[in-house]
Amino acid sequence: EENGHPSKKLKSDADEEDAEDQNKKLPKRKIVLLMAYSGKGYHGMQRNVGSSQFKTIEDDLVCALVQSGCIPENHGEDMKKMSFQRCARTDKGVSAAGQIVSLKVRLIDDILEKINNHLPSHIRILGLKRVTGGFNSKNKCDARTYSYMLPTFAFAHKDHEVQEELYRLDRETLERVNQLLACYKGTHNFHNFTSQKGPRDPSAKRYIMEMYCGEPFVRENVEFSVIQVKGQSFMMHQIRKMIGLVIAIVKGYAAESIMERSWGEEKVDVPKAPGLGLVLEKVHFEKYNRRFGNDGLHEPLEWAEEEEKIAVFKEQYIYPTIINTEREEKSMANWLKTLPIHDFNSSAVEVQTNNKNPK
Repeated sequence: EENGHPSKKLKSDADEEDAEDQNKKLPKRKIVLLMAYSGKGYHGMQRNVGSSQFKTIEDDLVCALVQSGCIPENHGEDMKKMSFQRCARTDKGVSAAGQIVSLKVRLIDDILEKINNHLPSHIRILGLKRVTGGFNSKNKCDARTYSYMLPTFAFAHKDHEVQEELYRLDRETLERVNQLLACYKGTHNFHNFTSQKGPRDPSAKRYIMEMYCGEPFVRENVEFSVIQVKGQSFMMHQIRKMIGLVIAIVKGYAAESIMERSWGEEKVDVPKAPGLGLVLEKVHFEKYNRRFGNDGLHEPLEWAEEEEKIAVFKEQYIYPTIINTEREEKSMANWLKTLPIHDFNSSAVEVQTNNKNPK
């Protein structure tokens, strides 16, 4: 270079630059990615641009998209440029087995392998499909299915002396849990199951299609069970509060009548179960599939071929994280100790007044 001759580039550098140039020439296409991740240690799914102290799943995903050459660097800084949309905004610590994101990318060779090479092992892209240009994963989603894995001692009555590892759920209690969970089916006003929504806010009305608790099973000497819930859409903390209230009733802290009351206008003190066991299982696109799934250009957004990969990921990363964290940090056991603090008889307004004016 000093003699006026350009320095020779190393072959690998030149190859990388050639690949980058080729990538730039590729047209951008609208796709969806099927994602699975363990949410422990993350502040939820959604990226907070400009806030680096709270790491999110999307921070790692966007980094991998840029590094693999799927998107230009400036698209990582301004996600609108790639028409990015997540289907569900999972909260802090919540995992997913079937999250869907839609975005425009360059369809490079071996795209899934290249993205996954730049992701930590507890975040995987398990599938990819082309979609229509105007597709938006959040707006086109008809329903979402979540699961919540919890130790069954959460359902032990408060008056019984319980040794957590020895507790086993009996048939009668499981039936009671399922009767209560079934009460949520249909459309209800869930303003008491989230924050910042008033009783007359139309968006507090939500439609629940199904909710039930499955058969218990033992892992690491502790008995667990999984609650499944399918709904059109959910508000922040809604599922955790729905489960929290059922636990409070089954344990004998709250009367069954509190459910009906919670859907009325008064403010009711609804406890929020820990976030640890919550997993986004699946998102449903029935209307989109009927319209575009068999048009000859697009595939239906169904993932039968990926189901085995999803099951393996859950066994490797999601279930062990929930079980080990529960054993080490005792998040459910510690949360259960807070239930007596809640006042399930009076409205929250009265509780606040009593706190301000202690007798």
